[in-house]
Amino acid sequence: MLAQRTTLFNPSGTAAARAAAKQAADAGREIIDLTAGEIWADLSPDVRRGAIEAIDKGINRYTDTIGIMELREALAEKVSSHTGQNWTVDEIAVTSGAKQALFHCAMVILNPGDEVIIPAPYWTTFPAQILLAGGVPIFVDTRASGYVPRIDDIKAAITDRTKAIVINTPTNPTGAVYDVVTLMGIAEMAINRNLWVIFDECYGDFVHAGQVHHPITALAPKARPRTLIVNAFSKSLALTGWRIGYLSAPKQVINAVKALQSHTTSNPNVIGQHAVLAHLRRGDGSYESRLRDQLAAGRRLGLALLSSMKRVPIPVADGGFYFYLNLTEILKSTAKEPVARNADHVADRLLRDAGVAAVSGTAFGDPMGLRLSYGVPLGALEVGLHRVIDVLNSWE
Repeated sequence: MLAQRTTLFNPSGTAAARAAAKQAADAGREIIDLTAGEIWADLSPDVRRGAIEAIDKGINRYTDTIGIMELREALAEKVSSHTGQNWTVDEIAVTSGAKQALFHCAMVILNPGDEVIIPAPYWTTFPAQILLAGGVPIFVDTRASGYVPRIDDIKAAITDRTKAIVINTPTNPTGAVYDVVTLMGIAEMAINRNLWVIFDECYGDFVHAGQVHHPITALAPKARPRTLIVNAFSKSLALTGWRIGYLSAPKQVINAVKALQSHTTSNPNVIGQHAVLAHLRRGDGSYESRLRDQLAAGRRLGLALLSSMKRVPIPVADGGFYFYLNLTEILKSTAKEPVARNADHVADRLLRDAGVAAVSGTAFGDPMGLRLSYGVPLGALEVGLHRVIDVLNSWE
């Protein structure tokens, strides 16, 4: 007999899409996999050397629960530079990826029944973790406002039980980037209503087309005591498998996170910590610049191809590395046919008929959306998008 909490969540929708792609490929089919939330790139030379040096030194023992002091000092310096404020090591925790940082946030600030506002479409893990912590996700639909929430819609969702709001910018899955007015409005609400802000900026290094990523505490310093900043190196250094993330938060939150982490994973991967530290100390920004150039090229190629879609608008794609397709019109036009009824059916048809794996928007609370990653090699992206366009344009 399983615990009741296991009924609160399903396997990650993005992980399920990756698994379906692998299953099809293992069966011998040629599959273009556009599901993964990662960049296909070689390791940073500094990360590689840092890891090898740590191994050669025989570094293999426990570290402090929330990371080695040298890495936390380097991260405090990084966050201080990023936000224009002074952050100390007491306000930094290193975690096993951003997911663990987000889970800790939910576990240390939420009581049973506390409500948390989440703009939708949302990353699939946000509501799952809130439910696990006993909280109640409250969704604010952003589809009619370019995937950036209206302040009035957020205000309308606030009740006496609201404890926090989750902000993810640039957003996964939509690629929208929150503007200054929206972020200032959210910060003001958090201050006036005594709310926590969980600020996920894991895609903050990747903004496009003249957009700017704004750290919320830099715009509204008074919101800092109630802001939990989540970040990781999974995207910015293409290190998804290494699981090194970090949380910047008030000291009392970090203390609680340290106690919690001591009973779950203990310290993050020690070799990964030293590898990232080496990059922070030695990196000159050239590796990050190459990643941005790679994604910019994928974005240009993809937008040019997707402009030929007949009944699907060109996606926002202002940040991150996803094309998020709004399938509303094409699904309306095929509603009387057995072609597709929602994004799940579209994703199934693309995998079956085009050999392209995509993530259905139902994983993100949107049955009319479809996420395609452009973090893949350009050749695979071009072939995959041509196949997607051919299939969708064939539906009348």
